[in-house]
Amino acid sequence: MGRAVTVAACTLNQWALDFEGNLTRIVRSIGIAKSHGARYRLGPELEICGYGCLDHYYESDTVLHSFQVLAKLLESPATQDIICDVGMPVLHRNVRYNCRVIFLNKKILLIRPKISLANTGNYRELRWFTPWTKARHVEEYFLPRIIQEVTGQETVPFGDAVLATKDTCLGAEICEELWAPNSPHIEMGLDGVEIFANSSGSHHVLRKARSRVDLVNSTTAKNGGIYILANQKGCDGDRLYYDGCAMISMNGETVAQGSQFSLDDVEVLVATLDLEDVRSYRAEISSRNLAASKVNPYPRVKVSFALSSSDDVAVPTCVPIQWRHHSPEEEISLGPACWLWDYLRRSKQAGFLLPLSGGIDSSATACVVYSMCHQVCLAVKNGNADVLADVCRIVNDETYVPEDPREFCKRIFTTCYMASENSSQDTCNRAKLLAEQIGSYHINLNIDAAVKAIVGIFSVVTGRTPLFSVFGGSKRENLALQNVQARIRMVLAYLFAQLTLWARGMPGGLLVLGSANVDESLRGYLTKYDCSSADINPIGGISKTDLKNFIQYCIENFHLTALRSIMSAPPTAELEPLVDGQVAQTDEVALKVKHFFRMYSLNRHKMTTLTPSYHAENYSPDDNRFDLRPFLYNTTWSWQFRCIDKEVSKIEKKEEISLVEDVD
Repeated sequence: MGRAVTVAACTLNQWALDFEGNLTRIVRSIGIAKSHGARYRLGPELEICGYGCLDHYYESDTVLHSFQVLAKLLESPATQDIICDVGMPVLHRNVRYNCRVIFLNKKILLIRPKISLANTGNYRELRWFTPWTKARHVEEYFLPRIIQEVTGQETVPFGDAVLATKDTCLGAEICEELWAPNSPHIEMGLDGVEIFANSSGSHHVLRKARSRVDLVNSTTAKNGGIYILANQKGCDGDRLYYDGCAMISMNGETVAQGSQFSLDDVEVLVATLDLEDVRSYRAEISSRNLAASKVNPYPRVKVSFALSSSDDVAVPTCVPIQWRHHSPEEEISLGPACWLWDYLRRSKQAGFLLPLSGGIDSSATACVVYSMCHQVCLAVKNGNADVLADVCRIVNDETYVPEDPREFCKRIFTTCYMASENSSQDTCNRAKLLAEQIGSYHINLNIDAAVKAIVGIFSVVTGRTPLFSVFGGSKRENLALQNVQARIRMVLAYLFAQLTLWARGMPGGLLVLGSANVDESLRGYLTKYDCSSADINPIGGISKTDLKNFIQYCIENFHLTALRSIMSAPPTAELEPLVDGQVAQTDEVALKVKHFFRMYSLNRHKMTTLTPSYHAENYSPDDNRFDLRPFLYNTTWSWQFRCIDKEVSKIEKKEEISLVEDVD
């Protein structure tokens, strides 16, 4: 009897609705898996159409094109003699399901619909799909004619079943089901399933990978078995970055680890494991065996195929390894950088433009781009032909090979310091020095003429000229004059993004980068339609605290000494007049609870215009996709603030009593 089974988990950089590209990457992954001896191949969730199709799932064409790709896969020589497990939407009895389609040698074995749907935060699966609620129930699914012509099958099993091969039993989970309290793997394992396969569309959040790894290992620690996790990678066309982290676990320990961040479009993780290790592990868990004797059995789809060979006694198997986790600072350096690269190459633009103020936020954004340049150069050095081809197209030079991150940065990254009469020489110098150290093409310009022209138009029309507070103006005048400067910078950023390369005799345009952090956005500490308005924002989901740690990481790892003075400088918008040549205005730092909520509610309307940002935390101010709250509030918060005052009063009384008791 065969013992050693070889399985593959595939991490793919799929793109929503890119059926041609998605098909190519799936076929490549299957070919790589087979070349390493794998007999079962698992891919990420909804890999045929791409996870991020959103409301395109409503369109029948999305399902149709998915079946067309499936037909190509079934016909492909690459898919023969290996069980292929792919993801796509399927319409069954006019109900749309998120499914795994498992096939072998031009025959569909099972269509397994998702049971637990992700429906919090960034996920809206219940908007487009229906969960399969019929536990251990299988129905007949009538195949479309384009599939019938390939497989010769009229119907196939559809529902909650497992596969029984000649040598083992395999069951499928889909992403969210792993995180559910009643995960299917529990009952499947008790019913004798030895291999669990999870296809995921799990996005990157700082510090999340550790939870994912621990969760997978815990599933096989309690019940024994082999757990295969495949995940999507890259920017699927939205704010999320799917971070790979494919893994294979056995009996509570990781035996194979995929990369969390890389520029490879296709990554295949292969492991050979001994089924007898699973069986002996389970045999010693008496509580598991007692529960297994009472379990309600799953329907089994019999498959005349083995994941092992008959003469595999001497085949070496994988041994446990220690998972190497990235620090949060490394995650910020790598995740947003990979997201930017995907966005750049898929948008067909020639690079980025960043308004660089010399402050922490815009400097952190510049460092993310510099990190991207590092990743690109490293990928090319390691022989990634896809990355090299993208680089040559972006810089419009078929012979170019990026070797030095600073030199590559010069070609694709423009930074711009937009001075006004309220700007200090210190911030100008800090921006210039950082640009020199990362190698960006740097521009210094002055916005005073444009600001005076705009204010002049107002004065001509109204006959009144607004003044800053230091010159006797009101708060309204002061704020309006600040906002004019901020908004002029946005207009100039887009003008220079469109025409800078033209002026330099180079083709293409640049994507404008925003640099408002998540704390500023939640607080509303930004001007509507200023430089916070951009094409994309790589740090918009990252807190100020994490950004400061990231800056320190860049000082130590990229040797960007210019960041030291940026870290120590007081944060300032530099929108009010200087006093004796020095900055008098510094950013607000008050974040007391009542003050925060008052400012949050006053500025909530700004969230409707936030630049699409890299999503890095389990909270977000993004009104358009994540934070579905009103933007017109009663800013007095009378009931809520009264409750806060009561709680504060209770705390103060307790402290007074404690103080008296200490004195006594």
